[in-house]
Amino acid sequence: MSTELVPILDIRRFDRSDDPRERAGFVRELNHAYREIGFVAVSHHGIPDAVIADAYRVIRAFFDLPLATKTAYRVGKGGARGYTPFGVEHAKDSPAVDLKEFWHVGREHVAGAAWTTHYPPNIWPTEIPGFREATWALYQQLESLGDRVLRAVALGLDLDEHYFADKTDHGNSILRPIHYPPLAPGRGDPGSVRSGQHEDINLITLLIGSGEPGLEVLSRAGQWVPVTTIPEAIVVNVGDMLQRLTNDVLRSTTHRVVNPPSPYAEVPRYSIPFFLHPNSEFSIESLPSCITPDNPNHYPEPITADQYLTQRLIEIGLLKPQM
Repeated sequence: MSTELVPILDIRRFDRSDDPRERAGFVRELNHAYREIGFVAVSHHGIPDAVIADAYRVIRAFFDLPLATKTAYRVGKGGARGYTPFGVEHAKDSPAVDLKEFWHVGREHVAGAAWTTHYPPNIWPTEIPGFREATWALYQQLESLGDRVLRAVALGLDLDEHYFADKTDHGNSILRPIHYPPLAPGRGDPGSVRSGQHEDINLITLLIGSGEPGLEVLSRAGQWVPVTTIPEAIVVNVGDMLQRLTNDVLRSTTHRVVNPPSPYAEVPRYSIPFFLHPNSEFSIESLPSCITPDNPNHYPEPITADQYLTQRLIEIGLLKPQM
């Protein structure tokens, strides 16, 4: 982990209600990092190793299936659930497709809940025993960790600690297991990399990585800095929705996954980001506390989370614009 850029923070400090100084220190350091670079790594997060290992096991098994079998699970608009094949998604404003394929697990429907009509149901590959159980277990663990991080974010913005609770309790959050295949000569468009430079769409992203090289973050000085994820920590970064909500006080930082050198280029790479979204009806409006004479409101027109997501999915090629 490049700790000069991305600090590693022990979230147990935030959980210590018996030590207000430790808790306040965590809040201060987290929000300082989010204002400066937009990334932190959270250690001692409490997600069991077995849950992570089970998820990796089933996603590797799925991506090893024949392409025709995987493609049968390509359903729904914009890749909202199920499988999205190699060569579909691209970074905003980039003509070159990303060198990856992925699967989407969304929020499980709750009988009688009004919001279920807004989200497509999950689909599950029948060829992989335990796929549903393993990926849904990880979804729930990462959502819970994300809720803890957002409580610390709220305090750092001088909001009530539970400000985000009723704004994310049925958000369109997505678990996205990704497979970056081995890099064969000539694969993909000229200039393609595993994931082109981009900013995330959502509130925050929680990333379980592979420990292999490739992830890079753009510093304020305009330099690409490698960030190697480690098993004991989960990288948590600010997304564009949170940047907009905070009137650019918190930074949604540009990052990418580059094509690594040998021997890493010749082997597959897997990662599992969790994109934590607000409820689709949530109106993203600049927080009054983030508007000052030195930082006037950059986003005077509010937009719902669903409208914002739709705009961005069109920009990255997962949705076609309405004619």
